[in-house]
Amino acid sequence: MNELNIKLQGKDQCVHDMYTNVRAFKTKLALFSKQMSNTSFAPFPTLATLKEAPRHVKKYRKSLNDLHGEFCRRLSDFGKIDKSLQLVSCPFTQDPETVPGELQLELIDLQCDAVMKEKFNSLRAAKFPNIQKMAQRMLVLFASTYVCELLV
Repeated sequence: MNELNIKLQGKDQCVHDMYTNVRAFKTKLALFSKQMSNTSFAPFPTLATLKEAPRHVKKYRKSLNDLHGEFCRRLSDFGKIDKSLQLVSCPFTQDPETVPGELQLELIDLQCDAVMKEKFNSLRAAKFPNIQKMAQRMLVLFASTYVCELLV
């Protein structure tokens, strides 16, 4: 949890980076819960040293599941922009049929352009204006209040 907290702080954080960290943490929680049900304490070395730990597996697993559920509940709004974030960060892996109609043809052109694939980080607005606009909208979202809090 502390590791996630550190990853979410600081400036130069965009929404996609933060969402990636949160998604990874939620996935880790699910893995930890599954491992816990098999009485595997590998991710928790201190817990593994306690003799009474196996007796409390249900309690630990419930805590992990509750934490996972709370993350899902509190961050459910990210689900609404997940596809947009994926399109912006990984356009070459997206199925053109699953993106909005106004982006489909540009996405196909982008995916078939070998040079653009190599130079994805320098995407030109003139060639793919709709994808560029969408990327700009997604990347200017405030990922945290960190920069604002620095001013106080």
